[in-house]
Order: sequence, then C-alpha cells, then structure tokens
Amino acid sequence: MKILKLITVLLISVFFCACVRSHSSGKHDVSIQIKGSDTIVNLIQELVEKFIEQNPSFNISLSGGGSGTGFASLINETCDIAMSSRKIEEKERMLAESKNIKPIEFKIALDALVVLVNKNNPVNKLTLEQLRDIFMARITNWKEVGGENRKIVILSRESNSGTHMFFKERVLCIDDKSNKNKFSTQSLMISSSQAICDEVCQNPNALGYVGMGFVDRRVKPVSVAVNAESEYVYPMPENVMNGTYPISRPLYIYTNGEPQDVVKMFTDYALSDTGQKIVLEADFIPIKKQDVK
Repeated sequence: MKILKLITVLLISVFFCACVRSHSSGKHDVSIQIKGSDTIVNLIQELVEKFIEQNPSFNISLSGGGSGTGFASLINETCDIAMSSRKIEEKERMLAESKNIKPIEFKIALDALVVLVNKNNPVNKLTLEQLRDIFMARITNWKEVGGENRKIVILSRESNSGTHMFFKERVLCIDDKSNKNKFSTQSLMISSSQAICDEVCQNPNALGYVGMGFVDRRVKPVSVAVNAESEYVYPMPENVMNGTYPISRPLYIYTNGEPQDVVKMFTDYALSDTGQKIVLEADFIPIKKQDVK
C-alpha cells in the first residue's frame, strides 16, 4: 500500500513539473520527421537549420533513402513530410488512400539532372539519343561519341531513387510512358548522388548523373542537346529557369492532408522569399523568381 502511494505521489510530481516547464517556457517541444529523396536532403537540411534558428523549441529529424522511401514513410505514418524528386505514382496514391492518408503536394524548387564525366575526359557535349544509347549499352566506347578509345563505365542511381526514375523517363524513354527501355545490366547502381560524384572524380572512364546541387569542381558537367540538330545547352540555373536545358524537373514535399501546426510553419517557410533564397544558395533553382547568377 505504501509503495502504491509513493508511485502515485511521484506521478503527480512529474505531471506538476511538466506543467510548470510548459507554462514557464510558453511553448511545448514539438518533433516532426522528414524523410525521402537524397536529391533534396541537403537543401531541406539548410532550410531546417535556418528554421530552427528562428524556432528553437522545435525538433526536426531528417533522413534520406530515396523518394520511394519518403512516400512509404508518409503512407505508414512514420514521417510528417515526404521529400521527393518526382510526383507521387498512382499506385502509391491508391495505397495511401486505402490507409486514409491524403498526400498533398508542394513544389518547392526546380532541379536539373547534370551528366558528369571525369575532368580529363575530352567529351564536352552529348545528345539525349547518345545518352540513351550509352545507358542502354548500345554505345560502349568513348570513341563513339568523340572521346578516347576507352570503355564507358556507366553509373546510375538505384531504382528506388526519384533521380533514377526521372532520368529513365526523360532520357531512356524520351518521356513516353509506354516505352519499356531499361538501364543496361552493365550499369553500376550507386546508392547516392555524392557517391556518383566521387566515383566520376576517380574514374577517367565513368559517366554518371546527379542533381545540380551535387555538382562540384572535381568533375565536369557536359552540355546536352535534344538531338544532333538542336543547340547544346550547359546545365546552369538560368537555362533551367528559361526552359532550354532538356533534363530538368520540379522538386516536391508531400504532407498528409493540408499541413497543420509545425508542418505548416515549415512548409510556409520553404515557400517564403527567405526560403526561396536558401534554395538558390543551395544551388537549386527557386520556383519564385530570384536574382540568379
């Protein structure tokens, strides 16, 4: 009986202390989870850091894993915001609705997929057709596209990546959803965009693709043309904004229903003028017009 009374007193004490902390701070600590696209994770991290500076009582956990992972987490209610470099697929939306989850889409930035080669590779430009034939192993040697007599090493993101899916749809299938073209089995599937940059830097024969925000000075982007008769366009922000660069895409976040509370605050922040300046500083392209240099 004494033990029961002691437990009751302790529980009341803990509850009282929690109430005092809550009233004294004026705010409750709130945690949310953001999961999904590796392409966006660095951008979202920058947004989260600036957001937390203004809202220190909030806790936001962030992890990648790919767009498919983000949608799966949103559907399974293990995250509050899903990051994606592609639109939600119909089968994902149907699964969500079967679980009473209502994905709401917010476009937060634009991105370009940049085709990378080693800095010592003389190839500076490729057409979409040449890229398709390389990634399907119809072209296997750099000399076939103006380079040296070396075997091409193909690097691709893994299949659960929105980056992989977009490149497949835009380059391999030429935006034709009925097209069944696939990456060659010779392609090396790489777990992250950063790892692709690292490998291209080290391997003079490698060819890969990453989001614009991952490009650094260790590797060389190539200009891309729709076909041999078209102008070759270099991957840079102004060319994405004016629509001339042929491998570009929107980037999204998704919430379960209309966002509320901290999720709404963060979503509004990402879409605000301040948030869009962070998008630009992170080497992505804002959806709201900014000074692009």
